[in-house]
Amino acid sequence: LKGIGPEIASTLWLEGLYRHFDNRRDVAAYAGLAPSPYQSGDMARDQGISKSGNPRLRSTMVELTWLWLRHQPQSKLSLWFQSRVRSEAGRIRKIMICALARKLLIALWRFTTTGEVPEGAVLKPA
Repeated sequence: LKGIGPEIASTLWLEGLYRHFDNRRDVAAYAGLAPSPYQSGDMARDQGISKSGNPRLRSTMVELTWLWLRHQPQSKLSLWFQSRVRSEAGRIRKIMICALARKLLIALWRFTTTGEVPEGAVLKPA
């Protein structure tokens, strides 16, 4: 995929994508990009990301997300990010980058396991 070089690809594979995961939630939880639940009485909410997973995979995904936005501007994931963030800056943008990193990791997991290319993504020329 365009925007993913050999270093990032090998880090993604060696740090997590070589493993077998049953579903997308397991993938996100392993990387530490899943929300942590908070329950008190009748109230049940999701807090920020748990950061309890693989720190190298999580930081690689955040860096890859910035590269993805630059090299894949017409992909469905990039358009989702742009529609959510628009002119926001600072804290909101960082929160949304983590959300996009989770979505991108799941899309790449599907790409490596089933061969399903993320919608709108451009492949590198051979």
